[in-house]
Amino acid sequence: MTKRFKAVAVGGTFDELHKGHRALIMKAFEVGEHVFIGLCTDEFIRSMAKPHVTATYERRLEELKAFLKKLNVLDRAEIIPLNDVYGNTLAEDSVEALVVSTETESTAFKINKKREEANLPPLQIVRIDMVDAENHSPISTTRIRSGEIDREGHLLKTCSK
Repeated sequence: MTKRFKAVAVGGTFDELHKGHRALIMKAFEVGEHVFIGLCTDEFIRSMAKPHVTATYERRLEELKAFLKKLNVLDRAEIIPLNDVYGNTLAEDSVEALVVSTETESTAFKINKKREEANLPPLQIVRIDMVDAENHSPISTTRIRSGEIDREGHLLKTCSK
């Protein structure tokens, strides 16, 4: 099967690597021959003011590598540290497309705006829907860290009324 793009980029914190993260990453490998995976550095995460503790870069990197190895795509991946939302996307011939979720699509628009300002062609945007948990709300690391759901989106506790 021919891939749509030679090189694509996907990025994130990928903390508590969950079903939604895995769907996003798998989509990137579905459409791209080579996938740059931007993994947020600890410093970048601190600037985001996340509402929960986040695993260290090293721990998230190891979990990501294990997942890519299990998918048998590690040889097609290049994991790069992300210190900002742009990563390697502002280089002229770096990637052809960005793979994003509905939650991160606005970042793709921001990247393309910056590319336009630099007289670079826009990147194609491949968007996937958020993956819902059992209660039809999106799976998120925040919900996992709070003990509400597990990484597959199964409910762990019910909310009191």
